Amino acid sequence: MSIAKATAAPVSTLARLKCVKPTPEQIITFVTLSILFSVWFEVTRREIVPKMFVPSPADVWNGFVETLTVGYHGKNLIVHTLVSLARVLGGWSAACLLAIPLGLAMGQSTKIRAVFDYIIEFYRPLPPLAYYTLLVLWFGIGEFSKVLLLFLAAIPPLTIGAVEGVREVSPAVIQAARSLGATPRQVFLKIILPATTPMIITAMRISLGFAYTVLVAAEIVAATEGIGWVVWDASKFMRSDIIFVGIITMGITGIALDGCIRGVAKRLLRWKYV
Repeated sequence: MSIAKATAAPVSTLARLKCVKPTPEQIITFVTLSILFSVWFEVTRREIVPKMFVPSPADVWNGFVETLTVGYHGKNLIVHTLVSLARVLGGWSAACLLAIPLGLAMGQSTKIRAVFDYIIEFYRPLPPLAYYTLLVLWFGIGEFSKVLLLFLAAIPPLTIGAVEGVREVSPAVIQAARSLGATPRQVFLKIILPATTPMIITAMRISLGFAYTVLVAAEIVAATEGIGWVVWDASKFMRSDIIFVGIITMGITGIALDGCIRGVAKRLLRWKYV
């Protein structure tokens, strides 16, 4: 009996592996990436564009090896990446703690919206570099001004997403709950918050991506570490291979962070991803 069980386990595992087939979407993604890589390879191989502007895949790979082993300005690529992630996640997390409750309150109260709406709408379209100079002037060139810039950049998408999520809740559902004796706290926890969660999670993804785009701006002033600073510093020495290394690293880490949020969303919103 034990022999039969031992042989059945590998067979069942092999059968499951055979049943795993790539979806059409995964095949399309793989083909698209393969085409892009092939075009990049051929353009650099035929030297259609000078390598000073577009390095070859081999040069970029060597850049990865160099920054991982020798380092860039004395620090490993992993160290630069972790420093940038700490700044981005610190500013974005603080923005989530402030902007999401604020957006929920603004969505439920016209008076609270009247206080904060135009303030957020005023600075939302401003380029981050426009007010980063003020942050440096007020708070210096240390870590606080960098994290504060990322914090301010992440607030508008979070607030707007929460406000719009509350607005999409049907007033008839809220009125029905109140007529059945639900308290304001129960209405918020049982109706408004669950209904706005998908919009809030989408806003969190957008704000994290926007904060990442501001990273280079946050690290160009008096910084000596960080992946955004690596890209900026390498551009001054025409090191296009290192620039590509930094851009690819930011892209991969950005995809990983977004994947983490989507994973949490699938656990919280199982009814939506069935």
